[in-house]
Amino acid sequence: MSTPRWQMLPGGLLEEPGAKRTTRDWIVDVMMTLIAIGIGTITLGETEDLHSEGMILLDLVLGVAAIVALWWRRRWPLGVVLLISAFGVVSASSAGAGLLALFNVALRGSRRALLIATAAGLILSAVAPLVYDDPEIPYVFEVLLGVAITLLVIPWGLFTRTQRDLLRSSHERAQQLEAEQRAHVEQAREAERRRIAGEMHDVLAHRLSLLSVHAGALEFRPDAPPEEIAEAAAVIRRTARDALQDLREVIGVLREQPDAVSPPQPTLDEIPALIEESRAAGMKVHSRIEAGGGEAMVGRTAYRVVQEGLTNARKHAPAAAVEVIVAADEQLVVEIVSRRSAISVPATDGGSGLIGLSERVALAGGALEHGRNVRGDFVLRATLPWTP
Repeated sequence: MSTPRWQMLPGGLLEEPGAKRTTRDWIVDVMMTLIAIGIGTITLGETEDLHSEGMILLDLVLGVAAIVALWWRRRWPLGVVLLISAFGVVSASSAGAGLLALFNVALRGSRRALLIATAAGLILSAVAPLVYDDPEIPYVFEVLLGVAITLLVIPWGLFTRTQRDLLRSSHERAQQLEAEQRAHVEQAREAERRRIAGEMHDVLAHRLSLLSVHAGALEFRPDAPPEEIAEAAAVIRRTARDALQDLREVIGVLREQPDAVSPPQPTLDEIPALIEESRAAGMKVHSRIEAGGGEAMVGRTAYRVVQEGLTNARKHAPAAAVEVIVAADEQLVVEIVSRRSAISVPATDGGSGLIGLSERVALAGGALEHGRNVRGDFVLRATLPWTP
């Protein structure tokens, strides 16, 4: 449960666009008003004998006006303090409001405003005792008292300002850290979704291409022996079931279901089984596998390279012979060569398959190359870091 804003910072300190007065602001305003009334009442009582009846009434009117002016101290700190200082020349009841206005300038005003307000306070300390001259109190003492109060209020306001700045910095850092954390979580979630989507693209493209091959065989050979038809139908059923299961898994993860399980990750050792699936679909695949084991990420990437190469060959050049080479020395080299055939459709993929595969290989620290060689064969070649 988040902490209410007013318990942390006032609305002005938040400095947010359109920030409204908070509950804390109202509490502070009420306290300031009460303090101003209290100090003004005490000061007026001490100087009442020096006032005529008309001056007392004027003093009270100016004192009330000074207290009301405090409402705008946040927006115009210098203007408010100068106005109340002018009232203070003849109004003892505005003394409390004057001190609060001076404190407010130290809290919010610029350096220039603070210097002007300090000068106004010192001038008031020298002029006010002349208006209501108390014969029992020396003039010099009254001036020194006023100067001391002025020089006490200003450092107090500056100290409070420093604390507010520290609080603001802490608040901003907390907001920044919270935003960075949210962004990190969102990036991690998006990266995981892209990874799963990439995995499922590879898996589903491979399974659906196998399905297409077997279905095509049934379509073009309706007179095949019943045993071959039954075998092809069994393969279609098995492949369709596996494809549906893979699709359910990725949909579950992308919907953020709590019980969703990520698809199992293939390894380098599963490449021979992948090749056998393609052979069972009628592809002419010659293989030379000279590496196994290795790191999980490298093995998974090598498996996907072979899978994408076989899928593309099946889609674009189904009659072409394919050679798969997996060899390792200082680096792991995975190469799929689709031999040139009579079919005119080029064995290339300009879609998302090879683009996603390039990103996958780059993330594993390798490089991917694809294109036709001098003989016209289409070559897909990945070079990956290798640790036996």
